[in-house]
Amino acid sequence: MTISTDRTFAANTKLPWLIGNARLTDLSGQLLGAHVSHAGLIMFWAGTTTISEVLNYVPDIPMYKQGLVLLPHLATLGWGVGNGGQIVDTYPYFVIGVLHLIASAVLGAGGLFHVFRSPAILHNAGGRVAKFHYEWNDPKQLGLILGHHLIILGLGAFLLVLKAMFFGGIYDTHLGDVRLISDPTLNPNIIFSYLFGMKDGSWNILGIASVDNLEDVIGGHIWIGLILIFGGIWHIVVKPFAWVRKILPIENGEEILAYSLLGLALMAWISASFIGYNNTVFPVEFYGSERLGMANIQFFLGIVAFLGYVWHTWRSRSISS
Repeated sequence: MTISTDRTFAANTKLPWLIGNARLTDLSGQLLGAHVSHAGLIMFWAGTTTISEVLNYVPDIPMYKQGLVLLPHLATLGWGVGNGGQIVDTYPYFVIGVLHLIASAVLGAGGLFHVFRSPAILHNAGGRVAKFHYEWNDPKQLGLILGHHLIILGLGAFLLVLKAMFFGGIYDTHLGDVRLISDPTLNPNIIFSYLFGMKDGSWNILGIASVDNLEDVIGGHIWIGLILIFGGIWHIVVKPFAWVRKILPIENGEEILAYSLLGLALMAWISASFIGYNNTVFPVEFYGSERLGMANIQFFLGIVAFLGYVWHTWRSRSISS
């Protein structure tokens, strides 16, 4: 099959690697394969990095002095941690790494299947498969796909909730030990006040990152999980309103990518404030107290994502015109 790149910014370029997945813009099946394969690569990185860090971990040296990337996150979740933040068992980290490698193999196989065996265009397969074919100017179909993504993200948020409340708990730096979060904060006035920078009745420049207790953290994830799941159901059932389509037009793949990059930039900037200033979510036992370098990396990655948003927004307008 000949795949045209005439409408991509890389058309007529002498650097074909710039084309990337743009060549698959109108091939829903193969673009899905690339999407799944990308997820497999992320899983592979997580698995291999985790296992490598376990093999090179030195118990007598704090994690933040060993340049570890993933083990501090797993320790924060309460895996293999004892009193005072001491790492007492690295075997759970090894198991988690292996599970990520297995997941990467499954995702990689799925990606290869969609690239080489599945129809290049999902509509041609018929049945339930055709239900997930899309056209960039079909808001109802894109809403269906977005809805499924939101539901999966919501379930992911609840995985943390379940771990914190029922399956061993998570590490509390204020207590210096792992504990169950049995009474998460569900009061919407408390949870949503963080969005406006309000903490304990007064304004805090850190906004969401000013949270200082795990009850609020887990309660916030419960709310986020519910919003994502119900939002996903909404997008599956209800076609986007006309006024929404005017504010956020969707006519081509460049616009979808632009919106995704904007969301990624926002998350990077929020996480930068957490990394730099929040010891509840990023305990000093695992991350140290000097985290400005890590925060800056997140901040600048957010800038890169935002520039990508600007670029692809401009691209989408040029395609539409």
